[in-house]
Amino acid sequence: MFKLLKKSKMRQILVLATIFMVISCSTTEQKFATNPQDYNNYLTTEVPNTTSKYFELWNSKITSDSTQLLSFGSVASEYTRYYQNTGDIKFLKNAEKALTKAVEIAAINKSGYYRALARNYIAQHRFKDALKMAISARQLGSGLKESQSLLFDVHMELGNYKTANKYLDSIKNMSDFGYLIRVAKWNDHLGHLDTTISFMEKAIKKAESAKNRSLMIWTYSNIADYYGHAGRIEDSYKYYIKTLELDPGNAYVKKGIAWIVYSFEKNGKEALRILNKVNEHHISPEYYVLKAEIAQFMNDDYAVAHNLDRYYKMVQNESYGQMYNAYNIEFFIEQTKTYKKALDLAQQEVDNRATPETFSMLAYAHLKNGNKEKALKIVQEQVTGQTFEPAVLLRVSEIYEAFGMVDQVAVLKEELAGAIYELGPLSKDRIEAL
Repeated sequence: MFKLLKKSKMRQILVLATIFMVISCSTTEQKFATNPQDYNNYLTTEVPNTTSKYFELWNSKITSDSTQLLSFGSVASEYTRYYQNTGDIKFLKNAEKALTKAVEIAAINKSGYYRALARNYIAQHRFKDALKMAISARQLGSGLKESQSLLFDVHMELGNYKTANKYLDSIKNMSDFGYLIRVAKWNDHLGHLDTTISFMEKAIKKAESAKNRSLMIWTYSNIADYYGHAGRIEDSYKYYIKTLELDPGNAYVKKGIAWIVYSFEKNGKEALRILNKVNEHHISPEYYVLKAEIAQFMNDDYAVAHNLDRYYKMVQNESYGQMYNAYNIEFFIEQTKTYKKALDLAQQEVDNRATPETFSMLAYAHLKNGNKEKALKIVQEQVTGQTFEPAVLLRVSEIYEAFGMVDQVAVLKEELAGAIYELGPLSKDRIEAL
C-alpha cells in the first residue's frame, strides 16, 4: 500500500511538472503581437499647420529684391518642416528657393546656408548639387565639423565610400552625437548590423541625457529601422511607439508600424487601415506603392491597379525630379514590362549616384532587356561583395540563376530566406523559386 501511494504521488508530481513546463514554454515562446490601442490615438491627428503668424511675418518681408536674410532662413526652415509634416513637394521646392536666395545675399553665416541648401538637395536626390554646396561650405571655413559631417553624408549617398571614410575619420569623437550616428551608418554599410545598433544605442543615451526632443525622435525612429533589419521586431515596434509619443504626426513611423503589421503579422487589412489614415494628411507617392503591394498580398486586383495608378499620376509632377527613380524602375519592370524605359532610367540613376544599389538596378534592367552578359559583368564589377542589402542580393541571385550559377545562387538563397521580413511576404515565392 505504501509503495502504491509513493508511485501515485510520484506520478502526480511528474504530471504537475510536465504541465508547468508546457505553460512555461508556451509563455516564453509566445509570439510578439502589435496592439492597435498602442497607436490608434496617433492615427487621428489634426491637419498639420502649414502657416503661422511668425511665418507670415517673415514671408511678408521677402520680395524679389529683398535682402532680409533672417527672413529667408526662417521661411526656409518652416517650409522644410511643412514638407516633413505633409509630404507635399511644393514645400520642399519653396524651401529650396528661399535657401538659394539666402546663399546669394548672405555676408555672414554663408557656410550655414550652403549646408542647409545641400541638405535640401539631398532630400530631392540631387546629390551632385548637394556635393557642390557642401564643398562651398567647407571652403568658407566656418563650421568646419558640420561641413565635414555633411561631406561624409553626401559621399555616402554618391557611393564614394573611401572619401566618405576619410571625412568620418576627420570628425572622430566617441562622445559626439554626430559622430556616433555616422559611424553607425558606416558600419551598416559594411554589414556590421550589431555594431551599428550598438553605436545607435549610445547615440540614444546622448540624446536622452541632453533631453533633446528632435534628436530623440531621430534616433528612436532610426534604431527602430535597424532593429527591424536585425529581426528584433518587438524592439522595433517599441521604438516606433516611443517616437510617436514625442511626435504624434510622424508619418514615417506610422508607415514603419504598418510594415510590421503587414510583413511580420501578415495582417494586410490592418496595415492598409493605418496607411489610409496616414494618407488623410500626408501624401507621398511611395505610400501608394506600399498599398499596392499589400493589396496584391490580399489578392485585391482592383486596389492594386488603383494604387499604382495614383502613384504613377503623382510622380508625373516634375517637381519630384529624380526622387522616385528607383520606384519608377521597379514600376516599369514589374508592372508595365517596359524594359527599355527601365534601362534608360536605371542608367540615369547610376549617373546620379553610382552605388552598388543603383548598379544592381542597372544590371537587372539589362537582364530584362536580354543583355545577360552585360548584367553579369556589372554585378561582378560593381555589386558583388559591396553591399548586404536584401533587395540587391535578390536581383543578383536572379542574374546568377540566368547563368546557371547554382552554387552562388544557393548561398544567396540561404541568406535571403532570413530576409523575408525586410523584403515583404511577396518575396517568399520569388526566393523559393530560385
